[in-house]
Amino acid sequence: MKETTKITSGPIGIFDSGYGGLTILREIQQAMPQYDYIYLGDNARAPYGTRSFDIVYQFTLEAVKYLFDQGCQLVILACNTASAKALRTIQQNDLPGIDPSRRVLGIIRPTVELLGNLSQNGNIGILGTPGTVQSRSYDMETAKLHPSFNVYSQACPMWVPLVENNEADAPGADYFVKKYIDALFTQQADIDTVILACTHYPILFDKIRQFTPDTAQVITQGEIIAHSLRDYLNLHPEMDERCTRGGNTRYLTTENADKFTEMASLFLNRPIYATQISLKHNA
Repeated sequence: MKETTKITSGPIGIFDSGYGGLTILREIQQAMPQYDYIYLGDNARAPYGTRSFDIVYQFTLEAVKYLFDQGCQLVILACNTASAKALRTIQQNDLPGIDPSRRVLGIIRPTVELLGNLSQNGNIGILGTPGTVQSRSYDMETAKLHPSFNVYSQACPMWVPLVENNEADAPGADYFVKKYIDALFTQQADIDTVILACTHYPILFDKIRQFTPDTAQVITQGEIIAHSLRDYLNLHPEMDERCTRGGNTRYLTTENADKFTEMASLFLNRPIYATQISLKHNA
């Protein structure tokens, strides 16, 4: 029997349900251009924000296993919904059986860790998908790390469709952006820090800023996650050694590659080439 060689080094995997994680990848590439990356967008099954916990977990696990098969030793779930609904189960139940030396990290905890440096009055606003808001992941992480803070969450179900249908700059987007921001500040007028808890939302940043009170700062996650990842690799040199450095990035999608290539330019502001792949249940 031919003995298989275990892969012990490879690119850093970045996973998202669609295009939004490209806003995370962009900041990571700028902060650490020397590493190799694979970006995987499960566009054929997006959006994840309205799906059940079980389905999001199933889809996310399939993507993580695929990235592991491509040699990734470290995978970032650059999706708030996947981080909220799948990360803990994958870390605790699946990784020990797959390969306990590999790592899967999310983007919620690194964001919450910085809230103490960002907020002056402890009133935090979360704008996210229905799935992220319903999971209460930001509430729970904030309660652990900043127990005196108050979290006010607002689901924005129309924002991802606006971005993915290239309507972010359309006049009609103003109505839905203002609607959800008004609903958030109706809960608490004295929110001083608003977290865009979906990686699609930076595409709407200018409109969000326009309708958010001047007394509140609006925080995107890309730069936070890039700095967090760099700190993680500095603290874990054994993992850093397993991340290859060639400055290359592969872009994979479960949808049409040409469509992904076209849309990705909105998020990355540069041309890329994507390849279509298939996960286990591509339906």
